[in-house]
Amino acid sequence: MLQVIRARKAGFCMGVAMALRKLDEAVDARPCGRVATLGEIIHNPQVLEEYAARGVSCLRSPEEALPGQVVLIRAHGVPRDTEAALRLRGVIVIDATCPRVKAAQLAIAEATAGGLPLLLYGEAEHPEVKGLLSYAHGHRHVFGNVEELARSLAGLEQGTDIVLAAQTTQDRRQFETLRAELDQHMDTSVRVLDTICDATRQRQEEAQELSDRVDAMVVVGGRSSGNTRRLAELAARRVPAFLVETAEELEPEKFAGFSVIGLTAGASTPKRLVNAVEKRLSEF
Repeated sequence: MLQVIRARKAGFCMGVAMALRKLDEAVDARPCGRVATLGEIIHNPQVLEEYAARGVSCLRSPEEALPGQVVLIRAHGVPRDTEAALRLRGVIVIDATCPRVKAAQLAIAEATAGGLPLLLYGEAEHPEVKGLLSYAHGHRHVFGNVEELARSLAGLEQGTDIVLAAQTTQDRRQFETLRAELDQHMDTSVRVLDTICDATRQRQEEAQELSDRVDAMVVVGGRSSGNTRRLAELAARRVPAFLVETAEELEPEKFAGFSVIGLTAGASTPKRLVNAVEKRLSEF
């Protein structure tokens, strides 16, 4: 039988819990079919299925919103023009943007108010990143590694001061490495914004520490969740790591030869899913 060591911080973060609480309150207060989210409220397919069963629809654009409908802005936030378009649709808007993301949006707006360019460490196609970029007043560039950073710098005029920020769920250690790389090649001022969430940092650090004490790691969460994928990537640098969305995905034969398994979960993973995975692992 496998020994399972579970991370203390596995599961919902404050921002996700707040967003779902707002959605629950909206659903409980209004008739079925009158509540929607603009985009996926969080990146977890099992949670989304549960809300769909309760009559919550997921809008792909503001144009799909109906007058009088209650529409929640997703935890990742949305671009400024998207929010403005939504508010013109005659709907009741509930902003469920994570407070950490909202703080990052406002920090970027303030830091670039004079037109300074923004270098943003993140995933270009992630909804949070699209929202963050919309708050920049000057040129904006997204990069995910040293090579992309170099290309972004090549597009800037020599001697240009810049603002550096990150998607809230990025790897803080990697961000610091890229920041050091930037300092070595820039002879101008770099204003660094501290936008990586503490909950993300804590989960990443705990996953790394746990990986050093076990034979393999299991990370529970949606595959579309950036912070979940990063937990799996960090764990995989040390031991074999398995990313699963549900307990049913676990295959006993893949754990043959292991004695101790570490278990963690992304910030958008419900505790019940983590519990189910822990129970199944303990039966191997």
